[in-house]
Amino acid sequence: MDISKFIQNKGLTEIETKVFNYMIDNIDDVSKMGVRGVAKNNYTSTSTIMRLARKLGYSGFLEMQYNLLALTKNELDDSLNDSDFIDSLNMDSLLRINSRGAIDKLINILVNDDYKFIFIYANGFSGIVAEYINKKFLVMGKKCIFSNGTDSIGVFENNLENISSIIVVSKSGETPMVLNKVKTAKKHNIKVISFTNERENSISKLSDICFKIEDANKLDDRNLMPNTFFPKVLVLIELIVYEYYKKKNSDFE
Repeated sequence: MDISKFIQNKGLTEIETKVFNYMIDNIDDVSKMGVRGVAKNNYTSTSTIMRLARKLGYSGFLEMQYNLLALTKNELDDSLNDSDFIDSLNMDSLLRINSRGAIDKLINILVNDDYKFIFIYANGFSGIVAEYINKKFLVMGKKCIFSNGTDSIGVFENNLENISSIIVVSKSGETPMVLNKVKTAKKHNIKVISFTNERENSISKLSDICFKIEDANKLDDRNLMPNTFFPKVLVLIELIVYEYYKKKNSDFE
């Protein structure tokens, strides 16, 4: 489990990174130390700790400590908790943290843009999900280009004028190759649609439409544990397709 992905692209200084690693290594004792103890043991000030918390998206030290504890606890035991795991597969969280407005914006892209291509990009396990999205949209008659990290960068950059939007899937929201595609898309006024975990991340911040998927195992970058992120992306896609056909049918009535 790669904790470094959690702080990727957060703009941490050397001392902030040191403090973060110290907190991870001593997570069971951090609550006893408090912010002053952590600062003292790292020969820095409490203001450094507070800046670290803000950069990671927390309101303060206590929220950071609580969330880091939750991230680093025994994920295997959590994943194998029958009731929690089964409950996490339902659609409630998808509809709670993803607005109807975001769904409608993607549907409008699917309905109205038949002249340019939708570029679909992801790597690893996310690439499997992205390939499904590509095939789903192709059978719906949409023009798509699917690509992953094994393809030449030219597949994207040599077709920029023919691409209206890019759909990316990144569990962490920090995958470098995906993030680079997003940045290029923004420079060329290409709409960015992303599927990432629910925490604020570099890719979601740059997206025109960002879908957030609750991820019980954010540090499980090898996908060893039972996983809800990828199936819930697919469920959300099927919901979007369902709403797409509803809109298409209502337009013909």
